[in-house]
Amino acid sequence: MLVIVVPVVAVTAGAVLLLLRVLDTGSSTGRLELIRTALAVGAGTGAIMTLVLAWRRQQATEHDAAERRLTELYLKAVEQLGSDQAAVRHGALYALERVAQDNPDHRQVVVDVLCAYLRAPFTPPQDRPGARRLGGVGGSLRRNPARRITSTTALRRTILTPPVTLPGDELRRQEREVRLTAQRILTRHLRPGDNFRTSVPMFWPGLDLDLTDAVLIDLDFSGCHLRVALFDKATFTGETWFEQATFTGAATFGGATFTDYAWFEQATFAAHAWFVGTTFTDDANFEKATFAAHASFGRTRFTGDTRFDRATFIRDANFEKATFTGDASFDGATFTRSARFRWMPRSRDTDHGARFDGATFTSYARFDRTTFIGTASFGKATFTRGADFSAARFYARATWEGGWFERVAVMTGATARTNPGEMTDQDASEWPIGWTTANNVSTRWIGDWGAMVPQPVVLPAARPHQATPVP
Repeated sequence: MLVIVVPVVAVTAGAVLLLLRVLDTGSSTGRLELIRTALAVGAGTGAIMTLVLAWRRQQATEHDAAERRLTELYLKAVEQLGSDQAAVRHGALYALERVAQDNPDHRQVVVDVLCAYLRAPFTPPQDRPGARRLGGVGGSLRRNPARRITSTTALRRTILTPPVTLPGDELRRQEREVRLTAQRILTRHLRPGDNFRTSVPMFWPGLDLDLTDAVLIDLDFSGCHLRVALFDKATFTGETWFEQATFTGAATFGGATFTDYAWFEQATFAAHAWFVGTTFTDDANFEKATFAAHASFGRTRFTGDTRFDRATFIRDANFEKATFTGDASFDGATFTRSARFRWMPRSRDTDHGARFDGATFTSYARFDRTTFIGTASFGKATFTRGADFSAARFYARATWEGGWFERVAVMTGATARTNPGEMTDQDASEWPIGWTTANNVSTRWIGDWGAMVPQPVVLPAARPHQATPVP
């Protein structure tokens, strides 16, 4: 009541004061006109205040009703996610999507629910959804005929062998489809532009994902924009795509497992990229990726071919104790801060090597105690602040042809096989300037080994990528 009375009294009093200056109150007619005008102003003010209050009450009522409907829809959808009917769970996911699309303030909550659903324990069925895209990193099937034959044989065996339905497989297949729907909803709203067939109004910016321990199937986050993304100990079954994805916050994949190809080509990591203890059981492609903060790949297992060609590491890059079983390529990569590749456990396949051709190390590069089973190539690489290869072991050909060192590389205690396989004189190793191999030394490894020894040298004033003669 006071909300109406106080404004009415205030406005009426103001009108009276104004009228006292304008009207002639000396006569009875003037005083009557003053009273009549003041009452009219007060009545009008009261009517306006009543209408305003009624409108505000209506707005509040409608807002409360909308919030109640939204809450009911949200709770009903969450409840339906626990249904034993796959169709009901599908409908619940689409209902949550509509809630988030129409109510931006509730998008993070809905995304949290979707992530929680995907984090629930799940064992995928034996069959795979859809057809597998053949190819691989750098066309590995085309480069390796034996692998192509093996893959073709496996594909033929899959086609000719009738599917076996195990108890519970049908339920798992239905649950897989529900999970794929949840993944598609996330993908649809995390892509900001039309380049990936998504309109701009559908984009939900600034969202965090927590998919720790989740089982993700053929995940395709190509072109998606994520803030904080947690994939620790997640299992990625089937091919995984993060091509051109952007992580504006921390991206953690610690202990995650990729069971098939993993594509991070041209991905951008604006904050810390954490892949410590991650397992890539097939090819991994980080070509042209950008790591603006620390990149941690310690104890990571790369089982297939790995490519970091033309990747950019703006802060420290840590690959300590990482395992590269297949080819490891860092051609043209740029390491602005320290790069650590110490203690890389070796692979037993001498057909695979490590390439750093044309790479640029503007800070200290550490390869001490690293084991190179296959060819180690640092052709035309640039080492601005020095490189440490102390106690490294080279089982096959190693070359720094055309490499440029501002400081003499450290190779104290490094050893190399003097007769690796059937290597010809043309394929002989070319060591960094200032170092050569001594006579054969006795080691606990099979074969003839030579120790790296320094020799007097004057560093030439060569520009980066200019060939530097190697003694």
